[in-house]
Amino acid sequence: MKRKGTYVLFITLGAAVETEVGALGIIRFDPGTYAYVGSAMGGLDQRLSRHLRKDKAIRWHIDRLTIVADSMEAYESFPDPVPECELARMAAECGMAPAVKGFGCSDCGCPTHLFRVEGPSKDALVARAGLRRFDPPAGE
Repeated sequence: MKRKGTYVLFITLGAAVETEVGALGIIRFDPGTYAYVGSAMGGLDQRLSRHLRKDKAIRWHIDRLTIVADSMEAYESFPDPVPECELARMAAECGMAPAVKGFGCSDCGCPTHLFRVEGPSKDALVARAGLRRFDPPAGE
């Protein structure tokens, strides 16, 4: 049975990265930690395992960062998922700064689904949203 849910992917870049992100154009990402909010209604385990791999075809905006990340952690909102746009709103309320307008949110009205993690904002979001760390299933 495929689990459905939402998630926050924390991506740390040790150095600046400049990359083309679809219609958003070429974007420079400064070193630091970013939080990407997403949903996986077709399979949470498969989506998060894919995000955490570096070897993959580029499919989504976030793939441009995950393939160059120095480290990544995924946190899931399951079994009662906080809606994706609500997670994005919570990220901002917890002190995360919007990173790139239009990133990862072409199918909704949110300003962005990518945030720059500032100070204790990661811990605040994980606690407030009731997120739990995702560990890939054995063999992935």
